[in-house]
Amino acid sequence: MKILVSNDDGYLATGINTLAAALAEIAEVVVVAPDRNHSGASNSLTLHSPLRIRKIRENFFCVNGTPSDSVHLALSGYLDFEPDIVVSGINHGANLGDDVIYSGTVAAAMEGRFLGFPAIALS
Repeated sequence: MKILVSNDDGYLATGINTLAAALAEIAEVVVVAPDRNHSGASNSLTLHSPLRIRKIRENFFCVNGTPSDSVHLALSGYLDFEPDIVVSGINHGANLGDDVIYSGTVAAAMEGRFLGFPAIALS
C-alpha cells in the first residue's frame, strides 16, 4: 500500500511525524506538507507566487504553500508516486462541527479526493 501524508500544522509538527512513522510500519509513505503552520487555511491555494517543494529527507518534502497546494503538487506529477490513499493529520486540535469548513487538515484530504484518490483527515 502507498500512502501520501499531509497536514496543515507544517512538516515539523509532532502529529504528522508520529502519523508518518506509524504508517511506515505497514505501507510505503511519502510526506508532503506545508513548510509552516497553515491552520485555518481551508481550501486556499497559492496563486500569485511560485510554489517550491523542498526535500527534507527520503520521502519527506515541504512546500512553501498551503495544505491544498502540498497535496496538489504531490499528486500532479511532481513526485513519481501514486498513492492508494491520502491521509491528512494528525491535527493539533479538534475539527468539530463548523470547524471543518476552515480546517486545512480537512482541506488537504478534500484536495486528494478532488483529484480522484480516497482520503481521510485525522484530528
